[in-house]
Amino acid sequence: MSIPSLLLDRLRRAGLSDAVSVTPAEGGVAALAGIATRCEGPPVFVKAFRETPSGGLFAAEAEGLRVLRELGGAATPEVVFAGRDVLVLSVLQPRPAREDFWERLAHTLARLHTTTVHDRFGWSRDNWLGRCRQDNTWDTDGHAFFARRRLLRWLPEPRVRAALDERDRRALERLCERLPELLPPRPACLTHGDLWAHNILATRDGQPALIDPAVSYMWAEVDLAHLWCSPHPPEAGRFFARYAELTGLDDDWPARMPIIQLRQHLAVIAQYEHDWGAADQVRATLRPFRS
Repeated sequence: MSIPSLLLDRLRRAGLSDAVSVTPAEGGVAALAGIATRCEGPPVFVKAFRETPSGGLFAAEAEGLRVLRELGGAATPEVVFAGRDVLVLSVLQPRPAREDFWERLAHTLARLHTTTVHDRFGWSRDNWLGRCRQDNTWDTDGHAFFARRRLLRWLPEPRVRAALDERDRRALERLCERLPELLPPRPACLTHGDLWAHNILATRDGQPALIDPAVSYMWAEVDLAHLWCSPHPPEAGRFFARYAELTGLDDDWPARMPIIQLRQHLAVIAQYEHDWGAADQVRATLRPFRS
């Protein structure tokens, strides 16, 4: 079944019987997505998987969008419907290629991170990063949580086992043992959890809006690392300077980014046959810990 036909079928089974066509959306990696035209309502964004993982993936995503908006003050799309095998959202606008947009994003993210400080790391339920479950078991120790739930949890995954040899895996374990030396203690706060440029869009009035969250209470630098280490446009440069000013980051923060981004690289290796260089990045970061 074609992507438009599958999404249209899921919409109609969800009760949106006035959907007449779906245009596939660009930019997604894990899921199938498109914009649906309706004869009795505004267009909607629809998202699905050919085979939906069990465990309430779309309910967890809808919850993430809600808490980012209600607790963190970030703009997110309106949830029209969240079912077992389809998610329907209001339509957002493309992200403008302007420096002032990214500076507004810096204010949005700084507010999210500084107003939601929590006494534990984790979340009240597991949710999803792409097609993989994100283990959010509560912990009061951020270094232990990051090691167990965000790094070591990927080692048993078949693609990770194939990509990393025994020396790499031992190096990751040694890095995890040394996390308290490598990363300064930071409080937990509400994080988006999958914050790369493709998950940043705009509202109708041009304000930054966030999509595709994998929320948890975690270090703020998890979000910063994903933006810093993944491809971003030239106009995003002002974001990093402004965010650092707003949150009081020390000058050494860029040096920490590769270690924190290991989590995202491992998740990419685990889920996709083509890893966009993630395995090479992991090996480069682990090299000092191989002996």
